[in-house]
Amino acid sequence: MNRPSPTGLPGDALRALREYPRRAPLTLVYVCVLLAGHAWLGYVLSAERAAGVLGYVSTNLDNLRDHPLSALAGSVLFFDGTLTDVASPGFVGTFITLGLGVCCFLARAEYRWGKRRAVAVFLGGHVAATLLTAVVIVVALRYGWYPAAVRESLDFGISYGAQSVLAAGTPALPRRGRLPWAVFVLAWPLGGAEWSGPLPDFTTVGHLVAALIGFAVPAVPALRRRRGMAERGGGGARRSAGRRG
Repeated sequence: MNRPSPTGLPGDALRALREYPRRAPLTLVYVCVLLAGHAWLGYVLSAERAAGVLGYVSTNLDNLRDHPLSALAGSVLFFDGTLTDVASPGFVGTFITLGLGVCCFLARAEYRWGKRRAVAVFLGGHVAATLLTAVVIVVALRYGWYPAAVRESLDFGISYGAQSVLAAGTPALPRRGRLPWAVFVLAWPLGGAEWSGPLPDFTTVGHLVAALIGFAVPAVPALRRRRGMAERGGGGARRSAGRRG
């Protein structure tokens, strides 16, 4: 006799996990790459060599001038945070960027918009926010708002791309949840911000810029058309699944 399938929230979660590889295969591969990179840095390389790798892929001003493509591409292969120290602020950032941003919202974008468009939103947010933040840093250095050492600061990770997809996914939420979610996306980077004159630290600036880029994404006509097609197809799939249940 077949065991009845779980219903309610546990059943929905189990179905989502079963369907994840089919709905978001590229995101699943990317998450595996990120976890492998995190393990490589933390458990395989020495602390000195790991610091050298991260220093090379850091998207600071010096690296963007010396090897911009390598820095921009290498930066999104690692995440800056912890998976084990759950009481630390670093874990909160990891949960938001890796857990919500990549595992949930990037996967949702891949399913709704397709692989190429989802990658474009993620990488577009990463690259555009990085370059626009670099402009802010240059201006801040000119006016003395940031210290000169910021030119070679360690700055890597997935958070700008994750922030873009977190913001871009806002219209997919229930209507009454969209405004609170938008406030959360803009507010969480400010929680640990350090202010230098009129500006917060440059990573906070980058997160805010990435969010604004993400909020603008749903206005792109191609994505609106793709979203409408996904919603019509998804609605049919849900009705069919309901009949099988």
